[in-house]
Amino acid sequence: MTLRFYDTASAEVRDFVPLVPGNVSLYYCGATVQGMPHVGHIRSAIAFDQLTRWLQYRGFRVTAVRNVTDIDDKILVKSAASFGPDFEDEPGALRNEEWWALAYRYEQEFLKAYDTLGVSRPTYEPRATGHIPEMHALIQQLIDRGHAYPALDDSGDVYFDVRSWSKYGTLTRQKLDDMQGAPDADPRGKKDPRDFALWKGYKDGEPTTASWASPWGPGRPGWHLECSAMVTKYLGTEFDIHGGGLDLRFPHHENEMAQSQAAGHGFANFWMHNGMVTYAGEKMSKSIGNTVSPAEMLELAPPRVVRYYLGQAQYRSVLDYQPTSLQEAAAAVERIDGFISRALRSTMAHDGAVGVFSYGTVPDAFAAAMDDDLNVPQALAVLHDTVRAGNTALTDGDRDAAGQALASVTDMMRVLGLNDTAAPAVDEHATTALGVLVEAQLEARAQARAAKDWAASDAIRDTLAAAGVVVEDGPDGASWSLKRG
Repeated sequence: MTLRFYDTASAEVRDFVPLVPGNVSLYYCGATVQGMPHVGHIRSAIAFDQLTRWLQYRGFRVTAVRNVTDIDDKILVKSAASFGPDFEDEPGALRNEEWWALAYRYEQEFLKAYDTLGVSRPTYEPRATGHIPEMHALIQQLIDRGHAYPALDDSGDVYFDVRSWSKYGTLTRQKLDDMQGAPDADPRGKKDPRDFALWKGYKDGEPTTASWASPWGPGRPGWHLECSAMVTKYLGTEFDIHGGGLDLRFPHHENEMAQSQAAGHGFANFWMHNGMVTYAGEKMSKSIGNTVSPAEMLELAPPRVVRYYLGQAQYRSVLDYQPTSLQEAAAAVERIDGFISRALRSTMAHDGAVGVFSYGTVPDAFAAAMDDDLNVPQALAVLHDTVRAGNTALTDGDRDAAGQALASVTDMMRVLGLNDTAAPAVDEHATTALGVLVEAQLEARAQARAAKDWAASDAIRDTLAAAGVVVEDGPDGASWSLKRG
């Protein structure tokens, strides 16, 4: 077994060996809770959930950390708007909503979306506002080492001095002199317009509840600083993997890496970034009206179908949404479910019960695909090949081969998280109970047909049809399936 992942920092696929044998430390950027989750947030969470599940399958103990940014300029702006005449009455929005209440409300929306789509809860999910002392300590380290300075205009801001760190720009392979400062950044008090805020001094008009005392005056943390402080607390100064969306590489992750390494931390051994979601080949944008939200997807398809769609591409690639995307995902999921239901009925009919399937029977080709930088498309191809082989075995009456295919399919579904959404793939106990009841009805119908009691036979068939059970007569007797849709 050789795990290989693409490392953004080195721009190559490298063998993955954890810093501590048998243990993997993973940090990936969670939400800035200033609005409802968008599809990019959820795709990222599913990608790193797949990574976590595969590492666990391979026998590693994974400590996963996903942060919550619950203090931010956008959160404050949105809260302030709720007190003013320009309040937008969007779904769930509340008038006169304090910033911390707004942040908590949206945090719950993210958790709801994660849970609905089967994203496992991380080991720790720290909020930025709960780690102010750790942030103060990191800022002081940077000042002491000559890489940060209080603002020159006595505003209470503290900035990272990018020119003091010769490695600045290495994550994204940029030269400092080719960079520009953020277009909306205030250059006052900076030595260089590209310096970024570690601490933001309190400004008139801001809520006092969004300000904390510090050695440099009251204020709040800068966005980049928050992640560096939290990951160090929970995973140490050096850890295995830092992840997030591709859009976070610059400036967020570049700044994280610079300030952490400038403080003397080894920081992340691997940087992994998931690709974006587009709409018919174009970047999603509210201004041109080509966005689709997770909530809208869940109105169109069950959670398992949405999870299948959002998790079907290789994590580094662009995932393009088309109007038919969820229909295609639904057809794929239905093929899998059809085999599972058929195989479970076969097992029940011959053995009288559904067996317990072992965890650890994924095909070698599936494992090889997942080991190779989480090649989920190839892994899904193996899953569907196994479904086809299982259906063939059922048709041929090869119960051993069908049973092995069923065990493999079940385990592959578990690894991909497709059995952990709000609508589980198959409830084995319910399937068994339903099968017993339907088979008893079919036996009674067969007896009625043998006695030429056509009225009784038809009545049983009609009763089953009314319950959504489709009966088909064949040369080997009657078979049944659940009506779709």
